[in-house]
Amino acid sequence: MNATAPAPARSAPALVGGRGDFSSAVVRSLRTGRPPVHDPAAVPDADPWGEDLQLALYLLYELHYRGFAGVDDDREWDPELLRLRRALEDRFLGALRTGLEDGPRTVDEAFAPLLVEPVDLSGSVSRHLETDGELWQLREYAALRSLYHLKEADPHLWVVPRLTGRAKAGMVAVEYDEFGAGRAERIHAGLFAALLDDLGLDTSYGAHLDLAPAVLLATVNLMSLFGLHRALRGALVGHFACVEITSSPGSRRLAAAMRRCGAGPAAEHFYAEHVEADAVHEQVVRHEVVGGLLAEEPGLEPDVAFGCAATGLLEDRLGTHLLTAWGAGRSALRRPEGDASGGSSGGPARPR
Repeated sequence: MNATAPAPARSAPALVGGRGDFSSAVVRSLRTGRPPVHDPAAVPDADPWGEDLQLALYLLYELHYRGFAGVDDDREWDPELLRLRRALEDRFLGALRTGLEDGPRTVDEAFAPLLVEPVDLSGSVSRHLETDGELWQLREYAALRSLYHLKEADPHLWVVPRLTGRAKAGMVAVEYDEFGAGRAERIHAGLFAALLDDLGLDTSYGAHLDLAPAVLLATVNLMSLFGLHRALRGALVGHFACVEITSSPGSRRLAAAMRRCGAGPAAEHFYAEHVEADAVHEQVVRHEVVGGLLAEEPGLEPDVAFGCAATGLLEDRLGTHLLTAWGAGRSALRRPEGDASGGSSGGPARPR
């Protein structure tokens, strides 16, 4: 079976419209080359979970990945854009810390609930898709997750220069698998592009940004936030560990969902690939990456626990959004007016 498709196009994605004052200021700045015009005094009152702040952060972070079509590469280090980014991400990080004031402080506390399969899976998106999901819901899920999976391993690489010894070796070993173990056709982002292709969705990098609500953007922004700051290296390791620990059972359910709905061999293969691979990765991450990091820097344990808990918090918020929308028979996308072929937006068909 050929479960691969052409890798996501190298061309930079197009800019999207703003969703409020801050994101519109970023879009105007990127289009004109001028500094962003905004009110700094308004940042403390901005909704940290809202569409405006999360899109603004996503756009600013994307300058460190592939940038945007027509935007000069030098804007990545524009001091005014960086100043705005720092203010917005401080607001986001502050909201995360406030939301997790009673959260875990140790790795054991953070990991314990992740290591046991819950008896009640009623709030699980993967369980819903496995047992009751419809093809349009799988297409929406894939379109939204594309913003994550087409760059999934990239921000985790930023932590590698900040690690030593066992932690570095373990991290590189897992990332080697994520990047195809030396085979370009096996890069996991490429496998996800093949999944999108099976589902009849646009495989281009960033193609579905305008459809993604803030609750999804926050999950992507989190790993960019942690990855770009050396001071948050422990949090990024916690994020990475949370993803790897929870991946295998969720991937098993999603592979079954793709198979049940006839999504196609590549769609099923992406998740089937992760069932065994991530079960192995989990052990490496827990014992070598996390264990090695804390052996070198034991003071980072609260940060690792925070990164894990923050990942769970945002995934729970996303799950609630998806299941609430689907339970009401409506789209979970921001703009679900695409037709069955994706329409001009390249998005999934809306439920009828």
